[in-house]
Amino acid sequence: MGRNDALRAARLRKGWRTMEAAATSITEHGQQLLDDRQFTVSARTWRRWEGDRPGWPAEETALVIHDALGRWPEDLGFTTPPGWIRPEHHEEADMQRRAFMSVTAAALVAGPVAPQHVDPSLIDYFQQQLEGHYRADMFLGPHDLIGTVSAQYQLIDKLTRSAKGETRRGLLRVGAAYAALVGWLYQDAGDMDGASFWRGITQEVAVRSRDPHLIGYSLVNQAQVRTDLGDGPAVVELCEAALDDADRLVPKVRVMSLQQQAHGASLLGDRAAVDHLIDQAYGPLARVDDDLPWGNACRRTPGYLEVQRATCYGRLRLGAEAVSLWDQVLDIVPETARRDRGVYLARHATAAAAAGEPDHALEIARKVTDIAIETQSSRMRRELVTLQGAMRPWQDAQVGRDLAEILEPVTVGS
Repeated sequence: MGRNDALRAARLRKGWRTMEAAATSITEHGQQLLDDRQFTVSARTWRRWEGDRPGWPAEETALVIHDALGRWPEDLGFTTPPGWIRPEHHEEADMQRRAFMSVTAAALVAGPVAPQHVDPSLIDYFQQQLEGHYRADMFLGPHDLIGTVSAQYQLIDKLTRSAKGETRRGLLRVGAAYAALVGWLYQDAGDMDGASFWRGITQEVAVRSRDPHLIGYSLVNQAQVRTDLGDGPAVVELCEAALDDADRLVPKVRVMSLQQQAHGASLLGDRAAVDHLIDQAYGPLARVDDDLPWGNACRRTPGYLEVQRATCYGRLRLGAEAVSLWDQVLDIVPETARRDRGVYLARHATAAAAAGEPDHALEIARKVTDIAIETQSSRMRRELVTLQGAMRPWQDAQVGRDLAEILEPVTVGS
């Protein structure tokens, strides 16, 4: 018979070795929390919860479970009923609406604006600032930069409305690059609504600039969001659209399109396409020589294409091959690239688990937690949640309990 492993693991982590002990403990906890001596959970009820049809507890019982185990029932294997909104989500939804409104306000300045002279040298100024933002992003993570970069985009948008001719086109080009960076920061922070909004702004401004390279770049940006959403076909379609007129594109946009299409292929389970696309990207990578300020990860990131291949192999559950690639990649990634290195280490640990090496996975995971706390990267947190899933076969062993303890400061509530 099937069983609810998520609830069982939570019980064992709590130290409740039997279902009878769990029923007694949750009853006592509920009576104290609710100040209600009538509150009870029987051993029979707990056995049903750990079975293959756990059902759904009453609302006050759900509150007790959350208070005792630190998880809501939908995160513990229960069957979530239609319309259930856990209490904390009411407040979260209000906060998200307010945050999204502020995102929109930062991108769309209500017009018209007062005309002003716009000096063409401002284009170079914003481009130089952009390169500084890229460097800061490697060290800081998204939360410290979103406000600064989105405010600068707002200024660029305001200036664009007054600019004419080539100055206007230059501001549109740099504005698209700023919008793309803000979209990435929101994506890294785990706010997919904000990321999608800013990716849309990027594409709109790129089209207005009539710059084919930026238009291709904006399509790859959209594909990145779709990759995080697990939508393989959409990733492939967007990258194919970017490559429709590949001869007009600078090499780095071709590199970005090909490697992102490989991610789409990995979501579709096509290992042969992954290897073909990444191998194909090596050609244009050797010819990247433009001075455009955006999209330079392919020449700034050591082992860029093998990072993508290793990530795709991990998604394809090619554990041993992914581990071998990550070993090579991490040898050349500098310690100063804290956040990227943390993400790569988390993926390395997941690959080790998939290869049946739980102790190796645990050893790697110890290195990641401090980086995840420091950078507050939701991308890294998602990678660690994926690692937890890969380590599920060992959740009752000492290595599994050690992993849960190490990751608790990062993954609780994820």
